[in-house]
Amino acid sequence: MAADLVDIRTFVYDWFARNGEPPSLMDIGRAHGLDESGVLAALRKLHDGHLVVLDETHREIVMAHPWASAPMGFVVAGPAQKWWGGCAWDSFAIPALVGRTCLVATHCGGCGAAMALDVKPDRAPIEPWVAHLPVPVLRQWDDVVATCSSQLLFCRPAHVDEWCARTGSQKGEVLDLRTLWTLATRWYHGRMTREYRRRTPGEAGVFFAGIGLTGDFWRTE
Repeated sequence: MAADLVDIRTFVYDWFARNGEPPSLMDIGRAHGLDESGVLAALRKLHDGHLVVLDETHREIVMAHPWASAPMGFVVAGPAQKWWGGCAWDSFAIPALVGRTCLVATHCGGCGAAMALDVKPDRAPIEPWVAHLPVPVLRQWDDVVATCSSQLLFCRPAHVDEWCARTGSQKGEVLDLRTLWTLATRWYHGRMTREYRRRTPGEAGVFFAGIGLTGDFWRTE
């Protein structure tokens, strides 16, 4: 039986949203009438299409953006469920996808101070913190797990420079929380639906420019 990739993609995303973890191969197989080889083949196609991220063995789901299967520096908590956010960008998207205010908690990438704030699905936060995205868009999928792991929140802009100096990283884009929230909620809009499809590079470039993100960092082709 051929796998319906849209069915499997939406099943994986919905499972993450409801359970805070990825479905197992058995869970996917039972839901779609597939044996293990059929499930793995479907997941590898979704991985190649940047719709899920598999581990090095291509047998385990590591991420299905914006969900992560293990701690990556961000906890996102709703009234009845907790999730691991893959990065600052992903964590700010989850409240809009689940349709409820969530507590996003992390530590400042510079000083290590605990940071927690309510992120609403319909209104940007007002805290004077910043997010730093060090890897340009064109290179973010070279090692997407490493990219996500480096997208952090900082309690003050000066701490971004301290983090770059300490880690030897080149400074990328620094976003205020309103811009981060706008990027996250609009980028992932419709992600849970069957109609969702990834933007082409050209469409992504138009999207970024449309919310005021321009320059070489945001170049998509």
